[in-house]
Amino acid sequence: MKPVIALVGRPNVGKSTLFNRLTRSRDALVADMPGLTRDRIYGDGKMGDRPYLVVDTGGLGSDQAGIEALAAEQTWIAVEESDVTLLIVDGRAGLTAEDARIATRLRRTGKPVFLVVNKGEGLDAEGVSAEFHALGMGAPHVISSAHGTGVEELMDSVLAGFPRAEEAPEAEGVRLAVVGRPNAGKSTLINRLLGEERVLAFDEPGTTRDSVSIPFERKGTHYTLIDTAGVRRKSRMSEGIEKLSVIKTLRAIDNANVIILMLDAQAGVTELDASLLGLVLESGRALVIAVNKWDSADADERARIKQELDRRLSFVDFASIHFISALRGTRVAELFTSVDKAYASAMRKLETGELTRLLEKALATHQPPLVQGRRIKLRYAHQGGHNPPVIVIHGNRIVSVPESYKRYLANSFRSALKLTGTPLRLEFRSGENPYAGKPRD
Repeated sequence: MKPVIALVGRPNVGKSTLFNRLTRSRDALVADMPGLTRDRIYGDGKMGDRPYLVVDTGGLGSDQAGIEALAAEQTWIAVEESDVTLLIVDGRAGLTAEDARIATRLRRTGKPVFLVVNKGEGLDAEGVSAEFHALGMGAPHVISSAHGTGVEELMDSVLAGFPRAEEAPEAEGVRLAVVGRPNAGKSTLINRLLGEERVLAFDEPGTTRDSVSIPFERKGTHYTLIDTAGVRRKSRMSEGIEKLSVIKTLRAIDNANVIILMLDAQAGVTELDASLLGLVLESGRALVIAVNKWDSADADERARIKQELDRRLSFVDFASIHFISALRGTRVAELFTSVDKAYASAMRKLETGELTRLLEKALATHQPPLVQGRRIKLRYAHQGGHNPPVIVIHGNRIVSVPESYKRYLANSFRSALKLTGTPLRLEFRSGENPYAGKPRD
């Protein structure tokens, strides 16, 4: 098993920067704003031939209340989950009373703790670390997470206490991103699926700022659940951090296999929901729609909402719609049936012979229109990609294929192949048939 390493400390001591250094990524938001990281952020890393899992956490401080108190609880849960903890302190700010309080609580856990003095660039290592010996946590490791100085030596010491194991690729399975407007219930849904309070669920829009990836297994199938920051209107993004969070949401969509879009039954389908659906459709990812808080709507409201969904979501008619209550767990399990079907359709291997036969059948049923008295000729088809499925059609005068006929072909392929939950893309190319003379599959 990979050792799990938790990064803890006061706000703004450089935990997220060190996380990004250790995982060679930018998965944790970094900005000069205390308290930026609220949830636990997980990332894989490797030093030489030694793999590990790193957990970034929110800052610990005194007199925390409300959401900050929840973030502190998340941090201590991360410590309990981890094999070793790195206590990060700020070498330029010096030793603080809060550092001492955190160190005292960490010692009580009985788990290995390494004291890391960050922001040591340009400073004398012995001088900057001298006062931190008072924490009684052994010799401090002086590093610069921003520049990478001392990080490799630190990790050599951390990993020395763990046995070497043959590295086996870890199956991510279905990468499932949960997206939607702030406060639509995304984190509540993931907590329901996981059966634990893994991501913050708090009655405050914009609670989740980072995208949080969490491995998960259900009935023998592996998933990676991605909880994303809620997407806000640009006019309401007063903080640069909110803009970064939207970028992370869009990246999460791009990296996922299947998207669960959360809609709020109380709010209906807003313009922002429609815009977000457009982004998902543009990405080509498979889609399942979850209408949350359904239990709070009466019969008349439910009829109105269903009518609105039929009217406003006609452009994503390939997606299954589920009416759920993430808080109560009502019909949540049914989401996985649609997720699994959508994933299978999105990743399906399509044989060239079958696609060409289906193209010929569609052509026989409804010929392409004439262009300047000459008919468009479409000769054969093959698969050009998946997630989403891409069907490449070769022929002559392909630039003249009208949009209406493209929709006809797409619907014909979708129906014949029984593709559900995923968009289908067609590409048209001219040129010779590279499959000519070869037997069909």
